[in-house]
Amino acid sequence: MIIKVITANQTYDLRHKILRPNQTLDDCQYPLDLNPDTIHLGAFLGEKLISIASFFQENSDSFSFQNQYRLRGMATLPEFRNQKAGSALIKKAEKIMKEKKVELWWCNARTTVSDYYLKLGLEIEGNIFDIHPIGPHVLMWKRLKFLFNPILYTNSD
Repeated sequence: MIIKVITANQTYDLRHKILRPNQTLDDCQYPLDLNPDTIHLGAFLGEKLISIASFFQENSDSFSFQNQYRLRGMATLPEFRNQKAGSALIKKAEKIMKEKKVELWWCNARTTVSDYYLKLGLEIEGNIFDIHPIGPHVLMWKRLKFLFNPILYTNSD
């Protein structure tokens, strides 16, 4: 399995098929998809895109951290689940976000997958809420810790 940075356009088919099958393809396009700070990742087996995740520079009012990213549109083809594609995407995204000095990432997780996110180290914030027409969700988050490199912050006086 190979994890690669992909374009927003490459995410739309899986978002539609897995996350929003009863909506239009236009509903699978998110407002921050084309922002230059957005991170779109794909997991490939050979040439086949089997899993996607998008991370947007977006702050939640629930947290006081300044540099936050939001996960949206994470999906894996059903026949490839349980092959660690999703966790590989998260691991790669966290590496990229740490390089960007992101302090925290969060998502509105479907309650049906909240246990999965708990296993990846996320925590639940608040109560279950409904996102129409998708269903019940819960706010989840993870604090990122990046190493302080004193060589980069020396005073040359």
